Amino acid sequence: MTSHATDLDRLSADFWSWRAVNSFRSGDDIPRIERPAAWLPRFDPAAIEVQRGELAQFAERWRAADASAAMISSPVAAQVDHRLLGSALARVHWELDVLRNWERDAVFLTSQILGPWFDLLLRPAPVEGARKAALVQVLAAMPAGVDQAIANLERAGVATLARVAAAQLDDIGPRLAESVEALSPFVDDATASALADVQPAASVALTRYADWLVRTADRLGPDAVVGRDAFVWYLRHIALVAAEPEELVRAALQDYRRSVVAETVTRNRYRDLPPAELAADLAELVAEESTREQEVRDFYEEHGLLTQPTGLRHYRFAAYPPYLEPLAFLGVTDDLTNDARRGEDAVSYVAAPASDLPYFEAANVRDPRLGIIHEGAHSQQLALSWAHPNPLRRRYVDSVANEGIAHYNEELMLTAGLFDDAPHSQTIVYNFMRLRALRVVVDVNLATGVFSLDEAVRFFVDSVPMDLETATEETAMYVATPGLAMSYNVGKQEVQRLLADAMIARGADFSLREFHDSVWLNGNVPLSLQRWELLGDRADVDALDAAGPWTNALRPAGPAKHL
Repeated sequence: MTSHATDLDRLSADFWSWRAVNSFRSGDDIPRIERPAAWLPRFDPAAIEVQRGELAQFAERWRAADASAAMISSPVAAQVDHRLLGSALARVHWELDVLRNWERDAVFLTSQILGPWFDLLLRPAPVEGARKAALVQVLAAMPAGVDQAIANLERAGVATLARVAAAQLDDIGPRLAESVEALSPFVDDATASALADVQPAASVALTRYADWLVRTADRLGPDAVVGRDAFVWYLRHIALVAAEPEELVRAALQDYRRSVVAETVTRNRYRDLPPAELAADLAELVAEESTREQEVRDFYEEHGLLTQPTGLRHYRFAAYPPYLEPLAFLGVTDDLTNDARRGEDAVSYVAAPASDLPYFEAANVRDPRLGIIHEGAHSQQLALSWAHPNPLRRRYVDSVANEGIAHYNEELMLTAGLFDDAPHSQTIVYNFMRLRALRVVVDVNLATGVFSLDEAVRFFVDSVPMDLETATEETAMYVATPGLAMSYNVGKQEVQRLLADAMIARGADFSLREFHDSVWLNGNVPLSLQRWELLGDRADVDALDAAGPWTNALRPAGPAKHL
């Protein structure tokens, strides 16, 4: 047992070092990891082929440490670790050979070209050390990245995603120049000069990319969906969710109806109250968030909900740095840090209070706690998980657990009474629930082919409601990243199911604080595995095992289905 555990530890360390070099850049804030110096994403066919071969080698080592055979008598925790690493390996196959966004998705390729620049700018100033050299390198690499993106899309690009990318890249050359110029006061003269030297070529290349997308989109391919079989494969082998897709949709629709009723009744109850006031200005908003964040932490402790360890980092609002704002479309504009920087405060960059801000920003400027109970929950869960005593559980694998915890936390804090003093915030939390339930319906039905793209757009327009342009953009993203949008609601329901069963199993010995402490600490571990470890209930695991080993799929996927 010790030998196999050592093999698994070594394999995990080797795999995650490899993943830091080879994984694609993500605009999401949860999967961000510490990259090696001079890192750039590779998305050329030769690099993809090398990754396939290296994945096969990792898979062979993983099979050699198979928990179901050599470790059958091992503690459940060791078997959970093995399955967790298998999920991480399966995700590589999913990205390379099922989704194939590296050759299909113009939005994804924009993220690989421009995203590393954005990511380097997320960490608050000062800009020092290796970060300065990396900024110059990323900027200088953009023309070659554009060439490779165009070559990939010429071969396999999707028209709808090309149109979305073209819209995002409107006026991109001047916007990049604005970002570079705004950065110059924050770096030394030599770095500012080097950036100024390479920026014009980068801006020209990006403008060429945007123009090419506009000219070419109509002759690119149709939207490709993974199909039900591949989506079930994702559920069983990456998210480790035992439910069928149709069950997920039915559960989400029930949650949607429940949230609509609660929102409507709550709004009616407080119908005579004036709307919540905006913060007077950005400085007031930042100061209020700091106060409110401590209030939320105290609330956890006072109500016995979640331990707040001494030294646990904080989650803060801050003004957009001038060099980040022109490129804010490239990802979630916060710095939740990474496992190497887990002691640093997390920062969310926010706009000045205004009456016409987008959906989530509009909520935060009226009550910062509405952001704290989700992004602040991410901040705490990640910091706790990165410090897990078991290194195999420190890494992000799939969003269902992480986003599920944060979405669960929203409803938890509402039910526990955090917003008793803020009636309008209560209605907003219910509206959050409504939106995230609807995302499951669109995400799953698109992936399985139940919805066409047009039907999915119309569903969003009619049910949220949402404007046509936003609905089209959001829906196109779901086609390219099946499973992400559903993760909030599906994960929340998994946490709630685990809590209910744990409470019944433990009876008078059940502790809400201890339950939450365990779930947050293991927040990177799928809930089916947490259930097995916490309750000894392996019903979900048995259902996952019935799907067979994920390694059977280690070959390029067949032709995608088209909408």
